[in-house]
Amino acid sequence: MAINPKAISEVVLPMKIISWNVNGIRAVIKKGLLEFISQADPDVLCLQETKARQEQVDFLLPDYLQYWNAAQRPGYAGTAIFTKVKPLRVKNDMGITEHDREGRLITMEFQNYFLITVYTPNAKRDLSRLDYRVQWDADFLAYLKRLERKKPAIFCGDLNVAHQEIDLTNPKANVGNHGFTPEERAGFSNFIKAGFVDTFREFYKDGGHYTWWSLMSNARQRNVGWRIDYFCISSALRSSLQEAFILPRVMGSDHCPVGIVIK
Repeated sequence: MAINPKAISEVVLPMKIISWNVNGIRAVIKKGLLEFISQADPDVLCLQETKARQEQVDFLLPDYLQYWNAAQRPGYAGTAIFTKVKPLRVKNDMGITEHDREGRLITMEFQNYFLITVYTPNAKRDLSRLDYRVQWDADFLAYLKRLERKKPAIFCGDLNVAHQEIDLTNPKANVGNHGFTPEERAGFSNFIKAGFVDTFREFYKDGGHYTWWSLMSNARQRNVGWRIDYFCISSALRSSLQEAFILPRVMGSDHCPVGIVIK
């Protein structure tokens, strides 16, 4: 029997929340997205880099409510959330004009916390967008802190940064490259200093765990990768965090899904 999302409350049982940069939802549907959702059975699925508007996607998920935020530019960026749990409210973007053209943010309010899916801008290989990226990090943190005045927050997605040296295979060779500049790493450190918890590091302290691999040189097969996809939570939610995980065997994108289980 199909689940009626409107009838479900997150109070009933722990929630499994999964995040995935799909690098084009229309492409990943052809590579088994529906099968993955059926097998993983998340209560909430947050997607980044959807590269489509909802009306462009033939996507039948009767168990889930769908929320989309598409970029103004066709075939670029974009986010979506599919949820079995009916949210109290949903809001797209930050309310800052320069940030709100690319569909990079959806905020969903539940009874006990906010859930935000985010696709952080890439600084670009030539670092031409680094200054913009630094401003995004500062504005996004300020946005999160405003939400926290009401209730705790969970944010997840492709943050386009490897925070520590153990978060990528070749840190020395990548110092100063996009995704591993001091500025980007400091931006992530500011989330931690502000009280947010990198959930995966609460359970796994070692290296070798990655979420993105280059499509060249058999990087994924050799596990030469970067951990740039995260779940971070307000410190007030730490006691409710039951599990954090990465699913590197799930194919279909150059990223793999990540997730948490939270009460």
